[in-house]
Amino acid sequence: MPADEMRGRLIVGLDVPTLAEAEKVVSALGDTVSFYKIGYQLAFAGGLDFAGDLIRSGRQVFLDMKLLDIDNTVAKGVENIARMGVAMLTLHAYPKAMRAAVAAAEGSGLCLLGVTVLTSMDAQDLIDAGYEHDPQTLVLRRAEQARAAGMGGVVCSAVEAALVRSVVGPDMAVVTPGIRPAGADHGDQKRVVTPADAIRAGASHLVVARPIVAADDPKSAAEAILREMHRAVGN
Repeated sequence: MPADEMRGRLIVGLDVPTLAEAEKVVSALGDTVSFYKIGYQLAFAGGLDFAGDLIRSGRQVFLDMKLLDIDNTVAKGVENIARMGVAMLTLHAYPKAMRAAVAAAEGSGLCLLGVTVLTSMDAQDLIDAGYEHDPQTLVLRRAEQARAAGMGGVVCSAVEAALVRSVVGPDMAVVTPGIRPAGADHGDQKRVVTPADAIRAGASHLVVARPIVAADDPKSAAEAILREMHRAVGN
């Protein structure tokens, strides 16, 4: 697989508290990384304007907002986000919300991703939240609903990526957060997988934050992950 294509499959999560720190990470990574995730933490510290800067510089942005609201509110939000030139946007994989988002994004280049089950949640967490399904069952159900709604892809743990790929087929994106290189600290993630295993399982994109942004040398950390991804594809 060409290096540029593999580089486009690694999404670095800018899970940092300030724009100054985000700018420092992007500067350190240079041309090694072309795709960045902006979530709540940075979004509410000027990250939405920064997303525009990244897009204008030729980079891709994954806006991790996990939208969920009444249909009209979701649709209006998606319309404005599509105008920003964002590449990917998350919303919780509730059927009505997904259908509203798909209609709103029609004709744009925005890839809508349905979040199945957060990678910080395990079976007990779902029970505590009132769900009757275990994580795998709920992930697969929501993946099926995302496909039926016409979504561009889903977000799931790489633990479930192979099963999800069998449900959504070859064309939808399967984006996997909670990626940790071998030996890395799991932090608050409970269902984690190495980069190589995620690629082998059928993930189209890997989201990596702390192992890169908190590294002493973020560029070297990113390059090591990219090499692992290349080897996985080669094998």
